[in-house]
Amino acid sequence: MMFLKNKENKGFTLIELMIVVAIIGILATIAIPNFLRYQAKTKQVEAKVNLGAIFSTQTTYHSEMTSYSSSFSALNWAPAGSTRYSYAILGASSISFSIGASANIDSDAVIDIWYINDAKILSNATNDVTN
Repeated sequence: MMFLKNKENKGFTLIELMIVVAIIGILATIAIPNFLRYQAKTKQVEAKVNLGAIFSTQTTYHSEMTSYSSSFSALNWAPAGSTRYSYAILGASSISFSIGASANIDSDAVIDIWYINDAKILSNATNDVTN
């Protein structure tokens, strides 16, 4: 009867607290990298949406002027709000265009680079999320 707990001794033992801390540490080790990767993928949506908008604007411009524009001011396009990506028209002629977007979305040495062309082919040349 000496080992039975007394009603006055309430609380957790040190071992129980250490087990809980270890479980939380293991869950954090698994969850945090997945969360950061998911967060970086959501940042890539900005480039995809803006490149799609530029494609639509270039297509409209081409139908009116019979050539693609080499400047965003002629397209009357500007990204809304603050952006992570930098956008550039890499080439434009009467028959084709290519536009790029680049940003460092997770503060490492790798730059995330996206391209879209007149055939609406969206490509990710350098993926900052998987590196």
